Amino acid sequence: MKRFMLAITAVLTLSLSAMAQAAAGPARARLDAFATGLHSLTGHFSQSLTDINGQTNKTSAGTLALEAPRQFRWDTLTPYKQTIVADGSRVWMYDPELEQVTVRIQSSEESHSPLTVLTDLKQMDKDFKVVEQGEHDGLVWLRLTSTAKDPQFDHADLGFDANGLARMTFRDQLGSTTDIRFSGWQRNAAIPPSDFNFVPPKGADVIGDVPVITTQPLKD
Repeated sequence: MKRFMLAITAVLTLSLSAMAQAAAGPARARLDAFATGLHSLTGHFSQSLTDINGQTNKTSAGTLALEAPRQFRWDTLTPYKQTIVADGSRVWMYDPELEQVTVRIQSSEESHSPLTVLTDLKQMDKDFKVVEQGEHDGLVWLRLTSTAKDPQFDHADLGFDANGLARMTFRDQLGSTTDIRFSGWQRNAAIPPSDFNFVPPKGADVIGDVPVITTQPLKD
């Protein structure tokens, strides 16, 4: 579960925030072209996890939606269903099979994740070291290495084709590699606000940093 959340945080934070003063190159040029004027994004993903021994043992696929500055939605559809929603204040993770919702405060850790890159190209040079990685697998690549004191991942590689971000791979501190492939991007799509407003289903257990709902006393 922790590794799954790391993958989600990495992906979802990359699509919404910062890019650095990387050396000019083909990958940076494609990132700039993809990110310029971007404030929302929807698309599809497929994800695989390969362990330190080179064994791929987890795969999943689904849809994602992102909106600047800090909202996202990540719906895993196969081989199981799971929903993660960040509303700008909290991150909600719903597991229908367990009938459980886990809530955590949406913290500054996201600024050190590689998916915070696409809708505001201002801040990444303080969060990442960015290096061109040349061309392979039909894509041009950038490598992002976090400057955080306690990074959540060793490095992340972003692969771009002529249409923009096509793939991201990152290696965690345990040596496992997550490979995420993107398709069907729609830039600046109108996303209903309700997509980022998670309401726990009736009967689900809700645990974690649940917001306190206050009510005003009735006046006589």
